[in-house]
Amino acid sequence: MALSSCSQYFLSLLPLLLTFMSFAAKGNLSSSGSEYEILAQQQADEVVRLPGQIPVKFKQYAGYITVNETHGRALFYWFFEAIDNPHEKPLLLWLNGGPGCSSIGGETLELGPFFPQKAAGTKPLLNLNPYSWNKVANLLFVESPFGVGFSYTNTSTDFAELGDTRTAKDSYTFLVNWFRRFPQFKSHEFYIAGESYAGHYVPQLSEAILDNNKNASKNTFINLKGFMIGNAALDSEADNEGIVDYAWSHAVISDRLYHDIKSKCNLKIQSDSCDSAFSELYAAYDGIDIYSIYTPICVNGNTTKSSYEPFPRTALHYISGIDGWHRKLLSYDPCSSTYIETYLNRADVQEALHANVTGIPYPWTRCSKEIRHSWNDSAESVLPTIKKLIARGLRIWIYSGDADGIVPVTSTRYALRKLGLKVIEDWIPWYSDNQQVAGRTSVYDKGLIFVTVRGAGHKVPMLAPKRALHMVEHFLANKKLQSASPF
Repeated sequence: MALSSCSQYFLSLLPLLLTFMSFAAKGNLSSSGSEYEILAQQQADEVVRLPGQIPVKFKQYAGYITVNETHGRALFYWFFEAIDNPHEKPLLLWLNGGPGCSSIGGETLELGPFFPQKAAGTKPLLNLNPYSWNKVANLLFVESPFGVGFSYTNTSTDFAELGDTRTAKDSYTFLVNWFRRFPQFKSHEFYIAGESYAGHYVPQLSEAILDNNKNASKNTFINLKGFMIGNAALDSEADNEGIVDYAWSHAVISDRLYHDIKSKCNLKIQSDSCDSAFSELYAAYDGIDIYSIYTPICVNGNTTKSSYEPFPRTALHYISGIDGWHRKLLSYDPCSSTYIETYLNRADVQEALHANVTGIPYPWTRCSKEIRHSWNDSAESVLPTIKKLIARGLRIWIYSGDADGIVPVTSTRYALRKLGLKVIEDWIPWYSDNQQVAGRTSVYDKGLIFVTVRGAGHKVPMLAPKRALHMVEHFLANKKLQSASPF
């Protein structure tokens, strides 16, 4: 006997219903919204199988969350449940920087479960990442702000508001609405992580959450516990000074250029007199990946300008005319960014991800030059915000790959010095899985922890994946990194 359409639909919802019952038994469901509607929304967003993907035991979802109905503004997300026991694991939101770079790029290049690769015969087009962060957390990525990746607005005047403030507000609205779609994760401990210009995004979103939590209802309260940011643009003066000192101390620029910049430039403000000196500094990185100074660059001739990643805007005022440096890509395969753009622009991939439903008139790119050039609102320093968040008791880790030339470890050290915190444990080596030093760590009196990752560039999870996973696991568990060799 053939099943009725209603029976077939119920059976299709059964796996989600069982998941819902499991979460409800643990008290993880809110009372807002019809359970039937929520189940239907989740089912609509579930990604059953991506082209080239081997079977996995965790669930994934992707789609759009509207942040402004009047303007038709919506942000694209991709969510991966934890590999094991997702109902027991925290929820971690990852944000890439730019401004104008896609967090989906962060998923596919750095810390997510899937890495697109160059097609080779019948070989799958997706590799599984053995160090994916969904081993330790439920992992959420959002393309923010609108205009980045698959996220969009139907109101062209919105672009006049592009900047830190609008991004924080929309990201907060995204989270409130995302939790309405996935209420089973609402009571989980919630953390935010990111890199580069996310040094702005992450603290600013954290501040928005805590400020809104003061008057939040049960249905809009967000259980934020802390954040971590890597190779982060934090303070314009410190970032600029650190770039110069790093380039000189790592034998990239000459003594003459170093002293010219130090004697002629006010690193707090942009000035025409410094433009030529800074252009010369960046020219010294010709043939070197400024994001990871000891790894190869892509030299196969297939890179395009769409593959660049913009410099942090507030960290670098002296960058006009040097967009070519953004084409120096990071990866064990330095050309992997081109594979990602090829993969995500396939119609079958976009259909599987429920992406590009409005027919965006431009291809998906990892970073948007247009967004970067349209940025209208950028804080000179986020250190006051970080001070405020330290005082409110958030767990805060700041980490730095020590082979990054664009937001180098020197910049982060100079910025942290400005916070005026007392150092409790100073520059202690930490270890992960062998006798080799994985980096250094310092603990400050207000609970802030600074971690370096030895040999990693700007994108720490990509170039030091095992160490990065070890680090985030300890961050989420609120455990110190091991300060003695385990062997």
